[in-house]
Order: sequence, then structure tokens, then C-alpha cells
Amino acid sequence: MSPELISILVLVVVFVIATTRSVNMGALAFAAAFGVGGLVADLDADGIFAGFPGDLFVVLVGVTYLFAIARANGTTDWLVHAAVRLVRGRVALIPWVMFALTGALTAIGAVSPAAVAIVAPIALSFATRYGISPLLMGAMVVHGAQAGGFSPISIYGSIVNGIVDRENLPGNELVLFLASLAANLVIAGVVFVVCGGLKLWAQGAVDETGAPAPAASSPAPAAGNRAAGAARVGAAAPRPAELRTDPAPATPTLSPEETSLTPSRTATLTSLLALVVAVLVFDLDAGLTAITLAVILSTAWPEDSRKAVGEIAWPTVLLICGVLTYVGVLDEMGTITWAGEGVGGIGVPLLAALLLCYIGALVSAFASSVGIMGALIPLAVPFLERGEIGAIGMVAALAVSATVVDVSPFSTNGALVLAAAPDVDRERFFRQLMVYGGIVVAVVPAAAWLVMVVPGWG
Repeated sequence: MSPELISILVLVVVFVIATTRSVNMGALAFAAAFGVGGLVADLDADGIFAGFPGDLFVVLVGVTYLFAIARANGTTDWLVHAAVRLVRGRVALIPWVMFALTGALTAIGAVSPAAVAIVAPIALSFATRYGISPLLMGAMVVHGAQAGGFSPISIYGSIVNGIVDRENLPGNELVLFLASLAANLVIAGVVFVVCGGLKLWAQGAVDETGAPAPAASSPAPAAGNRAAGAARVGAAAPRPAELRTDPAPATPTLSPEETSLTPSRTATLTSLLALVVAVLVFDLDAGLTAITLAVILSTAWPEDSRKAVGEIAWPTVLLICGVLTYVGVLDEMGTITWAGEGVGGIGVPLLAALLLCYIGALVSAFASSVGIMGALIPLAVPFLERGEIGAIGMVAALAVSATVVDVSPFSTNGALVLAAAPDVDRERFFRQLMVYGGIVVAVVPAAAWLVMVVPGWG
């Protein structure tokens, strides 16, 4: 049995044990990396740790630390209140606002994980308070980031278009951008319907305190009775149970204390704005910047942040870093290249194109989306040069297949969503993200191939 095949079978065993024995998959993956890397690939410790995602470790710790402080001092509650006012109380619009916001950030040049790191904690705090499915909100954030991710001035778009130019392939920047935008918009619409978005529309609007707003034809309650009336309405029309997270408040109202700006909240909002500016304007690392800002806030208001370090998503950090370290061992062994070259040698171009889309999706669910596109596009060059497959459509299909799966909890974006969700059963949420990511891996590459490759674009 070849070393590459052994490494793949060990990965399958890791998944099975983690699923059936409730052992942290990251811990299992570290052990697997040690065993396979040392015994099969003859790697030393430095070779094994070469795949450790140090940058992602810092991002996960830094962002969850900063937003743990924001939750402790009430800043996230204030942001939720502001979001409700922005959409005039229509809770159902909030997931689409988050989709558009992350899409705009990546379209103007933000790295996709940076945009998700900025938006996801706020979006998921809102989801928790208003009983929106965290899977719905997390998926909207990630797919929004990928929707704008291939604009001509974006990071992903610039990299892929550069690879196409280097390989002397015909390309179309606008088609690449619109293909990703359309694919993610369609997926977001499906997720919105399946995960209870239509029930959010039926739920109607809420007022500025979070209670259901009175109908337009109903007389407004007297000032002295407004609070009591809101409480009665909230008790009479509770949120549907299937839309709630576990646990969920019966009536998500906000008190005046929660909606006022205190000095600590003002400083935290300033820090969040500074994080956005540092990442988007000065191209600083999101994780290091977030940790630095969190330390400054902790020093100024230690009472608000005393428990914040304990609220960092350490199990998620172990899970993601362990799995990605093992994927790094696979890369060091040449397993990923071995699989790609095997597919590229198939004599049927359309079948080879379909398998390359699936490899891109599967590997990208655990590793760098840009990295896998950089590896797979050159592998497609031999049969693209024969003219039997349209290069523009093939590149677009590979780009979509390799990025829509970033909602997987093992990818950077999915890990950020998992880590950012407050007050949820993380094990259950992890399983939801893993199942959803599996569905995307199974369905989207075939759909992208059918729509973009089979017609022969380019």
C-alpha cells in the first residue's frame, strides 16, 4: 500500500473515531500527524509542525478574545440594537445585511477570513438574541464573503486571474466574479428558506427594545404603559421553538442600560473600528491586531474582561489546528499532488474536469482555498490546451468549488463562525456545520461543472 493511500485511510479513521467516541478530532489529528509523519513519511518534528496553522491559531484566539470582552461589557448588545433600528425592526433582513456587508468587504479587497472575523461575532450575537438559526446566520456571513471574493480588485480575484495569465489561458475577470456572486447568492437563498428565513418574515418586526412592534393600525400604547404592553405582547407571541438556539430567552428585550453608550462600550466600538481599518487599510494581521486591542481594553477595564480569556473557544482552536496540521503532513508527503495528478491523467476531459472540481472542494474544506486553486488550475492546463474544455468556464467552476465549501468547520471561515457563536451547544453546532459542509461538497462541484464547464464557456 502506498504512503499516500495510507495517509488518506488514517484520515478516515480519525473521522470515524471522533464521531463515534466523542474525542476531540483535533487531538486525534495531532496524534495521527505524529504517527503518519514519523513512521510513514519519515518526517521529523519540524516537518510535522510545518503544517501547523500559526496564523489561524492567532486569528481564532485574538478575535474570540476581543469579542468575549465586547459581550462582557454589553457592546454586542448595543450593536444588535443598532442593527434592529437600521432595518426598521425587520429581523428577517439582518441575515441579508450580514451577507451584503461581508460581500462588500471582500469585494473591495479584504481577505475573506478577515471579513468573516469582523462580521461573524456580531451576526451570531444577533442570531442568539433573536432566536435565528446560527447555521443560517453563519452560512450567510461565509457565503457573503465568497460572493464578493472574486471581484477584479479582490484578493482571490487578483490571485486567480494572475494564475490564469501565468499559464497563458484565456480568462474573463467579470465572468469569474459574476459566477461566484451568482453561485453564493443562490446557495444563500436556499439556506435562508431551509433554515427558517420565511418564518422570520412571518414573525414581523420588533421595536427598539426587542419586543414585537405594534401593528400600524393599532393605537400606540400610552407612555406609562408602553413597557408593560411590550412585555405582554412578548409573552403572548413567543418565538417558534425551531428558530431558537439552546438556550434562548423567552423575550429578547433590551433595557435602557443595554442600549446606552458607556465609556467601556465606546472604547470597544473604537477598537472594533480600529480592527477594520488596520486589516482593510493597513493590511495588518487580524489576529495580532485583535489580541493587541483586547489587551488594551483588558488593562483599562479589568472587571469587564476578567473572564474573557476563559471564553476563548479553546476546543475549537484545538480541533482546527490539529486537523490542519495533519493536512499539512499530507501536503508534505505529496498526497494532494498525487491525487490531483492521478485525476489529471484521465483521458476523458469532462470527467477529469468534474473530478478536479471535487478534489478542489474536498481539499479546500480543510486547507487554503487559494492554495488548492493554485495547484489545480495548472493541472487542468494539458486538457484545456486541447480545446475540448472551455478555459473560462473551467476556471470559474474550480474557483466556485474551492471556495463555497469554506463554511466547513475545518476551513478558516467555518472555524471563525464556530468560534464566534455565543451561548450555543458547540458540539451540536459543529456537527451542523460539518453536515452542511458535506452537502455543499457533494452538490456544488457537480452543479458548477454542469452549468459552467459542460456548456464550454471560453
